[in-house]
Amino acid sequence: MTGFTIRAAQASDISQIRHVYRTSSLSNYGEREVLLANPEYLVWRGDLSAGSICLVAERDSTIIGFATVTADGELDDLFVAPECQRQGVATALIEQLVSEARESGIRRIEVDANPHALTFYRSAGFVEIGRVSTQFGAGIRMVLAAQ
Repeated sequence: MTGFTIRAAQASDISQIRHVYRTSSLSNYGEREVLLANPEYLVWRGDLSAGSICLVAERDSTIIGFATVTADGELDDLFVAPECQRQGVATALIEQLVSEARESGIRRIEVDANPHALTFYRSAGFVEIGRVSTQFGAGIRMVLAAQ
């Protein structure tokens, strides 16, 4: 299935964003048990604050994915509804995010990637720059030039 659009997130999108966040998070079986044991991590607490860029992918008036980069270039969110994964949604979100980040003066986007996301981030052009500890275990620090 294709046929989605990407646009800036709006306050009216927050409930759909929260739904995608929760369902996408729970679709990651490697972290599912930890998330269910700590349900506070299943609630999207992001916001649409000035300086950050939050984009949504939408199909038929339904949000199927979203991504957020902070003013300092941190990729805070990249989530796609489970039934829409592997359809180019995350790739399109990253491409648009890089374009908008560049226009905002952000020169690089960094992310702490968990092991199940490494293949995707590598395919999107991110490169490994180190190792990090997260609340869910070891992660890989990655960067993507937005120049």
